[in-house]
Amino acid sequence: MSIKSKIESLLFISAKPMAASQLADLLRAEKKEVVKAADELLENYKNNQAGVQIIKDGAKYQMVSAPENAKVIQEFIKDETTGELSKPSLEALTIIAYRGPVTKIDLDRIRGVNCALIIRNLLLRGLIEEKFDKKKNETYYKATFDFIRFLGLSRLEDLPDYEKLHQDDTIERMLEAKENNAG
Repeated sequence: MSIKSKIESLLFISAKPMAASQLADLLRAEKKEVVKAADELLENYKNNQAGVQIIKDGAKYQMVSAPENAKVIQEFIKDETTGELSKPSLEALTIIAYRGPVTKIDLDRIRGVNCALIIRNLLLRGLIEEKFDKKKNETYYKATFDFIRFLGLSRLEDLPDYEKLHQDDTIERMLEAKENNAG
């Protein structure tokens, strides 16, 4: 697979701009090679008049919807962020609230499905936030102050059975057993 293809995939799944240096680290490539490939992708998208574009701000790149489609995108986001949360979204939000900070991989393992779209939706709604841990090279998700305030709590620890569920290792034991049986 080409470096352009990999950059395109990373930008597609990322909910935020990605620095050329971060892309280079992930791809184990030279930064100048990444910048060249990302700039070529940016031009390709611009020239193809596609529904998505790649934009550049300094040394950061992000995949975004085409400006011409702003109206239809705003309608979709309004519907998606003001409607009720789906059962899978509520499950993911509960896991993040009780177990957070949690990685996407752990959330996927706990729920048994890919949670990328759910995470995106919860981020858009302002119910969760993400933080990148440079030491572990992973993104973690946790509940936001808005989520806590929305529930009428002063802190997450006020959730019912928070201490018990936050520290309970049942999920880890269950996942380990599942992995051992699969291996």
